[in-house]
Amino acid sequence: MLHIEFVTDLGAHVTVDVDSADKLLDVQRQYGRLGWTSGTVPGGGYQFPLDNESDFDWTLIGARKWTNPEGEDMVIHRGLAYRRRELEAVDSRKMKLPAAVKYSRGARGTDPEHVREKADGEFEYVTLAIFRGGKRQDRYAVPGGRAGMAPGQAQTRPVAARPQPAPAPRPAPVVEEETPF
Repeated sequence: MLHIEFVTDLGAHVTVDVDSADKLLDVQRQYGRLGWTSGTVPGGGYQFPLDNESDFDWTLIGARKWTNPEGEDMVIHRGLAYRRRELEAVDSRKMKLPAAVKYSRGARGTDPEHVREKADGEFEYVTLAIFRGGKRQDRYAVPGGRAGMAPGQAQTRPVAARPQPAPAPRPAPVVEEETPF
């Protein structure tokens, strides 16, 4: 019997029993849909293969995808929004890195020093996840997603139009009455 500890979206610690290792990811998905997380985000963020980015199952880490009003792809994790950023390959004498996709946000004063990364200038950021290189892991994909597709073959999904909110009702005019005294 395995035990996994989750932190709920309200901060409670809950231990869940898992029958076997082959059911562990299913349990993480189940509770991750509720926004519950297990473990802590490692410094530099979670590392996943680039081929997993398009259909990564964010519930595994207690996160969910979201598109902001400007149309940017984002991920919500523990109440914080991480923006999707595409990083070009680097090939210099000092460093050689393949292209990547990173989900990060600006650092806050309350973020521990070990998770902050320096950017150009004084700007610092915190990375939730980075997708770079590696071999695709179907176990990280949304169940029923693009498993079995050739690398680089994108899965397309129609984007539904967002419903427009109904206009707020206008308040009834207030009739002033004389006070009885």
